[in-house]
Amino acid sequence: VQLVESGGGSVQAGGSLRLSCAASIYTASTYSSDCMGWFRQAPGMERECVALISSSAYWTYYADSVKGRFTISRDNAKKSLYLQMNSLKPEDTAMYYCAARRGVCVTGVDFTSWGQGTQVTVSS
Repeated sequence: VQLVESGGGSVQAGGSLRLSCAASIYTASTYSSDCMGWFRQAPGMERECVALISSSAYWTYYADSVKGRFTISRDNAKKSLYLQMNSLKPEDTAMYYCAARRGVCVTGVDFTSWGQGTQVTVSS
């Protein structure tokens, strides 16, 4: 499984970005079986789970720090994952990664496939 993120960049506080994650070496049916998530890691900080979405998108999870500002979505036919980020804050600055796992879609479990990351920088 290969995951490739895009859409990062530099914005001012209050701005928006939309991250995308494209999956390859996946069939659409296999991709649609996986739990997908967005994680982020700032320098010197631990990696944080930002948002998760279940295989059919019926369930989503958001970290408290992004609730009401970020929206995770997926398009299984396109084997793609998205993160719409609005009202960005300087504390959202981090490398953002998409990840996939087969099985239960909850926080605190290992994700088996990871992308290389896309940098998001929010200036005040």
